[in-house]
Amino acid sequence: MGIISEFKEFLQEYKVMGLAVAFIMAAATTTLVQSLVTNIVMPLISPLLSATGDWQAMVVALGPIKFGVGAFLAAVINFVIIAFVIFLIAKMLMKEEKVTKK
Repeated sequence: MGIISEFKEFLQEYKVMGLAVAFIMAAATTTLVQSLVTNIVMPLISPLLSATGDWQAMVVALGPIKFGVGAFLAAVINFVIIAFVIFLIAKMLMKEEKVTKK
């Protein structure tokens, strides 16, 4: 069995093409949701978190060490929203009442 045929068998057995398509779709979905969060959700949340609206640049300094607390909080909010959207998509695609472990 040649290396090319072994490679083709590997691709078919492990469904690598389906995985590649799923990865590309996930990257596109992530970009879309990040845009939603950055351009729609964050402008709504910003006035609630800071009077100046620049809470994402907030830094806590302990001597020479500076912690980017605002950027971290923005990343956490972004993650939670992306995870929730992926949950909703998975729930719709699976058409289940409750998403459970398989």
